[in-house]
Amino acid sequence: MNKYIVVLISLALPWFSFSQEKVEGTVIEDGDSGKMGIAGANVYWMDSQIGVVSDMDGKFSIPFKKEYNKLIISYVGYESDTLTIDKPKSIRVSLKPSNELDEVVVQQERDPIQKAYFSPQNSVTVNSAELLKAACCNLAESFETNPAIDVNLSDGLTGTKQIQMLGLTSPYLLITQENIPMVRGASQAYGLTFTPGTWIESIQITKGAGSVVNGYESISGQINTEMVKPLTDNAVFVNGYFNENGRYELNTHFNKKLTDKWSTGLYIHGNKRTQKEDDNEDGFLDAPLGNQINVMNRWQYQDAEKGWVSFFNVRFLNDEKQVGQTNFNPAMDRVDNKAVLPIPSEAEVWGSEINTRRFDASLKLGYVFPELPFQSIGFQTAYSLHKQDSYFGFRTYDITHESIYTNLLFNSILGDTRNKFKTGLTFAYDGYDEMVTATDYSREDHSVGAFFEYSYENLEKVSLTAGLRVDNHNRLGTFVTPRFHMRYTPWEKGSLRGSFGRGKRAANIFAENQQLFASAREIKILNSGGEVYGLDPEDAWNYGVSFLQGFNFLNGKGDISVDYYITDFKNQIVVDWENPQEVSFYNLEGDSKAKSFQVEVNYEPLPRLNLRAAYKKYDVSTDYQSGNLQKPLQAQHLFFANLGYETKAKDNGSQWKFDYTLHSVGEKRLPDTSSNPIAYQLAATSSPYNHMNAQITKVFSNTFEVYVGGENLSGVQQDNPVLGADNPFGPNFDTTVIYSPIMGRMFYGGFRIKIQ
Repeated sequence: MNKYIVVLISLALPWFSFSQEKVEGTVIEDGDSGKMGIAGANVYWMDSQIGVVSDMDGKFSIPFKKEYNKLIISYVGYESDTLTIDKPKSIRVSLKPSNELDEVVVQQERDPIQKAYFSPQNSVTVNSAELLKAACCNLAESFETNPAIDVNLSDGLTGTKQIQMLGLTSPYLLITQENIPMVRGASQAYGLTFTPGTWIESIQITKGAGSVVNGYESISGQINTEMVKPLTDNAVFVNGYFNENGRYELNTHFNKKLTDKWSTGLYIHGNKRTQKEDDNEDGFLDAPLGNQINVMNRWQYQDAEKGWVSFFNVRFLNDEKQVGQTNFNPAMDRVDNKAVLPIPSEAEVWGSEINTRRFDASLKLGYVFPELPFQSIGFQTAYSLHKQDSYFGFRTYDITHESIYTNLLFNSILGDTRNKFKTGLTFAYDGYDEMVTATDYSREDHSVGAFFEYSYENLEKVSLTAGLRVDNHNRLGTFVTPRFHMRYTPWEKGSLRGSFGRGKRAANIFAENQQLFASAREIKILNSGGEVYGLDPEDAWNYGVSFLQGFNFLNGKGDISVDYYITDFKNQIVVDWENPQEVSFYNLEGDSKAKSFQVEVNYEPLPRLNLRAAYKKYDVSTDYQSGNLQKPLQAQHLFFANLGYETKAKDNGSQWKFDYTLHSVGEKRLPDTSSNPIAYQLAATSSPYNHMNAQITKVFSNTFEVYVGGENLSGVQQDNPVLGADNPFGPNFDTTVIYSPIMGRMFYGGFRIKIQ
């Protein structure tokens, strides 16, 4: 594979000599702290689809177009600037933090979802304006208005939402926080619920193989969250939320600029649910009882004159859940003897508690060479300790996961700034202390790797990124991970992309499939002599093409995108639910492919009225022991629509905001239950359904707003989310077959206070 990358790079070399008219510059912060480059600033021509994002040093390069002369530079937390540009040149733009403004300035806002026309990778950025279209209580609930991600319930008890991309579940995604791996290992099942929505500044979603800089585990894509920054976040922010099912949440942010170089923020999140809900009257809670306290302290340091910038985070979380029968009382009904499975009596009450405590800390340190602004060194390191104690009826599952991650990066150029490279070293350690009832599955994993990534940027026609990393893992061995992305612009507002790449990972079969414990299924591992649970590592290649075209129609701007991706597994840990009395884990023998097709249209027919619609088709099939089957509980056809409207904001910020989202979900294949007694058998497929959400926000001023909304407005509910609910200790008890919503209509409300 290495020779193919060399050939592709060599084919691109002739383009290096292309001349192009462009506007180049640097976006800096204008403040007492000096002239610090702002990474991730949006730079785009007004009334066009032509835009770029500044790099980590604040630098950008955008094609000059004679038909456009208004260049807009914006960044969350800063006042936007609009420049008149009539010829190619170099510029330097200073943005002022919005919390330092003494006057109200009317400005043009960037789209809530920004698609990259010039990046080789197929990625979109979801900013805070899009996240506010829904209650967005945590990261798992942040994707309801985005068609790139599918959101489903993982089981019939915990209410946990699981995300999918390209037809594959979240373990096949690399989920990072500011490019540091975050939701992985022991946190796979519930980790997305541990990041409050108000802490998120933006989300970058990348389809297909990711960058080699971030590791080898990404298979179907990457989701990266950027957290709010102490320097640019509101000095005080308060968000309160409540719904009719007894869920209450409170978020508070306190930020302070301590000196010219130091800023800090304290972020506190709490949620609680004490109200018992059983709409379908099956005797089981439709949503868990529980509470969570989540506290993060964040420090930001910058010294632009000497080229230093740094972020330091420390966080503590305590999360407690209780699920099961409505009359379950842990003090009376919990079985103390965890080592064996006693024979239950008819009077036994089924229940479960899932208690998680987590501590994590991370440090990011960057240095930009003052004399060579295109050259920099970055260092990332993170530590986490995740401890979950849980039981499900008579089954127990306890896991402690200690993780250490470090990444050292060096960025520079080859010849000129169109030819860039990144190289570095990575070290990772994962210690698992894992007990499944009386069986110990503890292990230690560690790896060291090196990577090199070359990027060529010709904004007029071609951009490409080619990366290669080599890793040595104590269980996966020594292996090579190539990744390649290419973008070609055939005409204005058009962007054609292609990519391929490899991903490899050790599956944590119990942490990733915790719903299996809330069933009577026997757990079977067909040991093949592999290094992780007796199984081999998962290994897959991802290939994809996409096309993005911007357009103007009837005085409204929009874009249409089409993409097609194939994930081809060379080995996969097959999770086989086809026997209702057991769940089996075994290595793939045969084929397993996930094919994903999506077409999406975004259009603004009238000012401040936005329409987004998408159709998706999945073909996800695997060779099981019983034959080749479509993935269970995966709809093959999905339709998505989102309609948003905002009134024109007054000088004090007052306005109304309206948002409506429709998810039309086709039928899903259900796991085979034909061997169950007739009373516990399910149909071969589920019925299609429509799921609708809506929200109205009233912004009274720049400091205060309220919102009300509803979820599942169509009231669709699964009839029997808990199979065998009449006998939870019997052989047919199963909470894993969830194919539609469990809760009926739910209404909520909340408020936000922002003090700059």
